[in-house]
Amino acid sequence: MSLKDKACIVGIGETPNTRGPGRPVIDMVVDASLNAIADSGVKRSAIDGLIFSSSRYIFQESVAVHLGLKDLRYTSIIEIGGAAPVSTLQSAAMAVATGQANYVLIPFGCNGYSEARTSVRARPESQFYADNQMSQAVKNYLAPNGAFVPVQYYSWIANRHRLLYGTTQEEIAQIPLNSRANAQGNPRAYMRDRPLTMEAYLASPMISEPHRMFDCCLETDGAAALIVTTPERARDLKQRPVFVSGVAEGHPYPADDIMNRSDILDLGLTHIAHRAFEMAGATPADMDFAQIYDCFTYVALMQLEAAGFCKRGEARHFVMNGNIAIDGKLPVNTHGGLHSEGHVWGLNHIVEAVRQLRGTAHRQVKDCEIGAVTGWGDFGDGSIAILRR
Repeated sequence: MSLKDKACIVGIGETPNTRGPGRPVIDMVVDASLNAIADSGVKRSAIDGLIFSSSRYIFQESVAVHLGLKDLRYTSIIEIGGAAPVSTLQSAAMAVATGQANYVLIPFGCNGYSEARTSVRARPESQFYADNQMSQAVKNYLAPNGAFVPVQYYSWIANRHRLLYGTTQEEIAQIPLNSRANAQGNPRAYMRDRPLTMEAYLASPMISEPHRMFDCCLETDGAAALIVTTPERARDLKQRPVFVSGVAEGHPYPADDIMNRSDILDLGLTHIAHRAFEMAGATPADMDFAQIYDCFTYVALMQLEAAGFCKRGEARHFVMNGNIAIDGKLPVNTHGGLHSEGHVWGLNHIVEAVRQLRGTAHRQVKDCEIGAVTGWGDFGDGSIAILRR
C-alpha cells in the first residue's frame, strides 16, 4: 500500500535552543509535546501513538506517564541516529493509515551541549554508544587509529569525497554561510543576530581536516515534537495539514560497518530517495525547498547528491552562486539548520518544513507548496520525506 497522502502533520512544538545548565530531558520533551498538542488542537487524551527517535536519553514510558497518555495503542523506537526523526514519519504514516493509532506523538529532545559533549563524557568511545555495529567500528578501527569523536570519523569520509571531486574551502563554506544568513533574526536560532562572513569562516580553526570550526554543527540543549494523524481527522483540527506525500528509509551495506564497505560514499539515501519522490509523484526539480541534515558540511553536500538534486561530485558547483539561498533555485535549511538554529537531531528540520508549508516561517519561501527533508544517521543511514501543503 502506498503511503502517499495517507498521513499529515497537524501539530508542531519546540523548546528554545539553549546551552546549559541543561534542564532534564524529560522536562523539555514534555514541554515540546504539550506545545505540539496545543498547536494541533488534539485532546491530550486522544493521543494513542508514541514514536521515538532513539532510547538514548529518555524512555517512552516516562513520556507517557508525564503526559498522562492512558490509552497508548502503538509505540515504536527508531534507532538509526540522526536519520531517525524523518524515518519516524514513515512509521507514523503506517500506524495511522492502517488504524493502529489515530493520533501519533513524535517527540525528541536531548542535552546535546550540557550532557552529550565529548568533554562532558568520560570515555565517549566506550560509554556513550550502545554496543552495536557503530560502536564496534569506533572501538576496533577508528579509535585505535586516533579517531575518537564524530568530526574525526566524518573527516575520513569527507576527505575521500574531496580527493575525488576537488571541492574547495570556499565551496564548502556555502553551507554554513547560507545557514547563518537564514538564522539571522530567527528567534529560535541559537546563532540569531550573529552573522558569519567568508573571511571569518576561512580564519576559523581547523578541527579535523577538512572540517573547520564552522563546518561543525552546534551542540545545543532542546526538544521538538510533532503530531501526525489521518487527513480525515485533520479536517476537524486547528491547523492546515501538511501531507506526508512520500517517505523512505535506507541503509548502506554493510550498515555502520564502514570498513567493510566497498564504497564509503555509498549512502542509504542514494538507494531510496527515488522511492520517496516516486511515491509523491514528484521529482527533485519540483521541490520548493529542502531541509538537509547538516551535522557537518560535507554530510549536507553528499546528501544533495544522494537525493538527486545534483549528480555525484557536482554539489560543489550546485551550492555556489546563491542557488541554496532563500531566493535561490533550491532554498536549503531555511531556519538555520543544525549549524545555526540548533541540534535537535533534525526533528527541527521537519518543524521548519511544516512552517514553510503553512506560510509561517521566519524566512518564508514565497508560494511554496512542496519540499523535502532528509536525515543522516551514524555512518550513512538515510531517510527522506516529501511534504506538501
